Amino acid sequence: MEKIDWHGEVTSVQPRIRLNRSFDERNHGYPGYSLRIEGAVSGNSQTFWVGIGKVAQEKYEFHCGVSVSGKAHPVQDSRIESVEYYKVSGLSVPVLAKEVQIDGPPWQGIPPNLEVYRSRGHRRLSARTYESKCSSCIWGCKMPVIITVDHWNPEQHQYRFETFCYGPKSCGFYKPGPTRKVPGRKGMSWEEGDWVDEEATAHRESDE
Repeated sequence: MEKIDWHGEVTSVQPRIRLNRSFDERNHGYPGYSLRIEGAVSGNSQTFWVGIGKVAQEKYEFHCGVSVSGKAHPVQDSRIESVEYYKVSGLSVPVLAKEVQIDGPPWQGIPPNLEVYRSRGHRRLSARTYESKCSSCIWGCKMPVIITVDHWNPEQHQYRFETFCYGPKSCGFYKPGPTRKVPGRKGMSWEEGDWVDEEATAHRESDE
């Protein structure tokens, strides 16, 4: 499949993180970053998400307002990607826009490196709040979730998306939404309670 041309203005930069669940266990993969673009794909105007690697983000320091173009493949398996296009090449940034520091929320500067997200830990975030308030914030994240239902049958997976917040615990926009349930073998289910988020972010103060 040939790559397609795209271009536009960056309206959001967020971490691109994949979540693997197995009952009460979870682990994360960190492919890179997600750029939301207001622009065009193959000449057709649209809003779309593009996945880039951490090296590209380190080089160009993408943030809201940057104009960018490139080539990319459409995502082959949309169950495990939160973006629509990936495997980007030929990135071109004609003029770097000046970073605007916003006290937030939402925070829209240059996002930190992925190790910072890993060390901060996240809290679950209401999907509705994410879409209405947090989709442009560097601390928001929409993760594809791969659930291994049965350890004895590891090829059996379920898929879904979950939204999370890595931002300050004092954020006025934050709403956790309902707790999440993880299916297990033989009809069992595990509910991820509030204590999981509290434990993951216990090392941070309210404004961190």
